[in-house]
Amino acid sequence: MSLNAAKLREDEYFYGHKACAGCGGSLAVRIALKVLGDRSIAVLPAGCMSAVGFNFPQLCFANNAIISTFAGTASMMTGIRAGLKAKGIENVQTVGFAGDGGTADIGLQALSGAIDRNDDVIYICYDNEAYMNTGIQKSSLTPFGAKTTTTPAGKNIRGNIRPKKNMFEIVAAHGISYAATASVGYLNDFMNKVEKASKIKGTKYIHIIAPCPTGWGIETKETVDIAKEVVDCGLWYLAEYENEKFKLNYKPKEFSDVKDYLTRQARFKHLNDEDIDFIIKSRDEKWKKINESFEY
Repeated sequence: MSLNAAKLREDEYFYGHKACAGCGGSLAVRIALKVLGDRSIAVLPAGCMSAVGFNFPQLCFANNAIISTFAGTASMMTGIRAGLKAKGIENVQTVGFAGDGGTADIGLQALSGAIDRNDDVIYICYDNEAYMNTGIQKSSLTPFGAKTTTTPAGKNIRGNIRPKKNMFEIVAAHGISYAATASVGYLNDFMNKVEKASKIKGTKYIHIIAPCPTGWGIETKETVDIAKEVVDCGLWYLAEYENEKFKLNYKPKEFSDVKDYLTRQARFKHLNDEDIDFIIKSRDEKWKKINESFEY
């Protein structure tokens, strides 16, 4: 795989939208559609990208795109695939873009069903780690310790007390055709995974970390940098699942400072050293399992 910015098509398929400055989700959608091109149909449920991309009378997609029900991203993609097949239309990608809440919470049942049927679709979760569109509420992909409007930081509770759900390994447990993790901080890796997914038959799932400056409490210019840092400090990893095997795509020689990563963000400002030590310990335990079970 050798796709990079120099080889990426110049056409734009997602532009003129109303996303916040520095939005990681809009970057993920833009890049994925530049890889897939105009022979693609996008499905977006209620969430940030549908809210900023479908503003009457302006549609911000140059390719065909439609809003689905909040829970029905994957099921609507199933219907589109069936319609294309019935009409004999070939070489068209059906791609879904859903946030963390619309994927790991509200849309999980439909996604599980699509994987079970092995529908020939690409499902991309742009993970900004909370329900950002409706006011920064916790989702099951909100990391431990993060402050949201439903997990406030106070004397008794120090932000979210639950770990982040591992959607990558959950979809892999279905025996999916292809799954991968990505980050907008490593765009070449993401581009190549989208291109690879487009050439594989069956259900494909890509989970990309896409920071939200508003919800994370960072400057708009820091989006890509902090999306890179979450990988470099080991709190997110770049990997693939294919042919019933896990493969690690990138292994930092030495992790960068977790505390620096966390304290850059307003949502983690309340954490004390004990909280940070717990996060580091959890990271180390996870990487021990990765090193034992992932190829590299």
